[in-house]
Amino acid sequence: MEKNSLQALEWLKAAKDDLDSISYIIQAEHLTNITAFHAQQAIEKSFKALMEHRKIAAIKTHNLERLYPYVENLIEVDEEFLRLVNELYIESRYPGDMGLLPHGKPTLEDAEEFHAFARDLFEQVCDLLEIDRETLREK
Repeated sequence: MEKNSLQALEWLKAAKDDLDSISYIIQAEHLTNITAFHAQQAIEKSFKALMEHRKIAAIKTHNLERLYPYVENLIEVDEEFLRLVNELYIESRYPGDMGLLPHGKPTLEDAEEFHAFARDLFEQVCDLLEIDRETLREK
């Protein structure tokens, strides 16, 4: 397997870890901001997997809006929702804001939407790269 493909696989394994983490906490109302954090991380890592696989030089950023232009011709996402997840992630890194939406902390329904968005994007990238999900399981 090519170096780029191996790196892409590692990014996807890391993204899957974030999605698995969400699965463990998705029903915990006090952790909805953490769900937003892991959703953003899964999206970022999925983008970077796609970039690595396509030999697009990765930029060192966590900002989804800066990463998306590198992959927008390969994958389609709801840019408004992407912007929301991106803002929540940035704000969740600072204790005063802790990943707040305009109406406050994300609800359980919001958390489920973040999870679904990240999971769907991850699945799209796996399909594009023809990655068998079994290869992403830890052994």
